[in-house]
Amino acid sequence: MVEVGLRHTSELTVTEAVTAERMGSGDMPVLATPAMMALMENAAMLAVANHLPEGCTTVGGHISSSHLRPSKIGDVVRAEAEVTRVEGRKIEFKVAAYSGNVVLGEGTHLRFIVDREKFLSKL
Repeated sequence: MVEVGLRHTSELTVTEAVTAERMGSGDMPVLATPAMMALMENAAMLAVANHLPEGCTTVGGHISSSHLRPSKIGDVVRAEAEVTRVEGRKIEFKVAAYSGNVVLGEGTHLRFIVDREKFLSKL
């Protein structure tokens, strides 16, 4: 059962593959905003993954985040997600990304619980 307070932390080391230059979201060799937000989504997904009904998963519905500071290649970035509200299939999260104790970005994320097979059958 998904409950308020569930948390997870995901980490990545900034490599060339996740830079703004490589991902096309900018032209500098720093962590791309889309990569930071994907890490936040990953933390949220994993926060609830073991608490879902059999055959279910979650899909992202919305994410809103600041990106306040750059991260260079080699930096370790961690994203934290915490469930703040559960309403039926809708799960809201508080998300934040850090390098050490420095906040890189923070915001909110919305995910929906879906039946995996039913969801894929709509493709």
